[in-house]
Amino acid sequence: MIEFAKEVEQRDFFGVFVTSVSACLPFCQAVLQETSRITVGSSIQPIYFQSARLLADNAAFMHEISGGRFRLGIGISHAPALDRYGVQNTGKPITDMRAYVAELRAAEAEVGELPPIVLATLRDRMLDLACEIGDGAVWANGPRHTVASQLAGRARTSDDDFSTSAMIPTVIDDNVDAARNVHRKTLSRYVQLPNYRAYWKASGFEQEMTDIENAIHSGDLERIPSLLTDEWLDSTTLSGPETRVRDGIEAWYDAGIKTPIIVPSATKGGQTAGLAAIFDMYDR
Repeated sequence: MIEFAKEVEQRDFFGVFVTSVSACLPFCQAVLQETSRITVGSSIQPIYFQSARLLADNAAFMHEISGGRFRLGIGISHAPALDRYGVQNTGKPITDMRAYVAELRAAEAEVGELPPIVLATLRDRMLDLACEIGDGAVWANGPRHTVASQLAGRARTSDDDFSTSAMIPTVIDDNVDAARNVHRKTLSRYVQLPNYRAYWKASGFEQEMTDIENAIHSGDLERIPSLLTDEWLDSTTLSGPETRVRDGIEAWYDAGIKTPIIVPSATKGGQTAGLAAIFDMYDR
């Protein structure tokens, strides 16, 4: 993956963003030290995994050694992930995030200048908080039409110094249905998260989410992929031939997302094949 990150830089892409899975911050530091131009961001580092004071130390260090190329993306994460890591006694998301960012900024006088702080958001209240106390907002698996409407009503999000990003699962394949079926497998675990289902219901996909809830309650988890409709998938992912994916990326720019974060996979070969397909698409 570090070699791929170096190739990202050689090909003049904007940057690399690292998910919360598997040593997010050390991975970001490794990429920063192996590159010299690209932006590197955590998307995201869960706030309950590390104290604000310790994270401020680490973030200020990466900001300094990279010459300002690091973006600190932080978020609440989800209850199943927190349970898996033994995290307990969490509070209300908005309250906890506000307090955490305040602690980060309070440490700045001691640890040194912090990088831009980007908040993971889905719902309006977290986006409002990002506009108030953060330097950017990042969505994961948000429907494009919903993200566009959220951004449209907030002047702060159009400021040049405020970043707007969206993590978009992407499969490039001439067979659109085959590409969608990859997303059906990878996103099945996300639709089992209550907070995501509530968001997607509010985004106009109430029937899909209700059907999924019924499958969960009946213990029929194998049926979930079949309940992810093409309409839902096309609102949150990119699938199909290169021209269709390119058009989809442009549509995300039009929606107000300044940095589409492509999360690649493939019908054959997994993530590395997906990354290679992205490279090939921009070689043409």
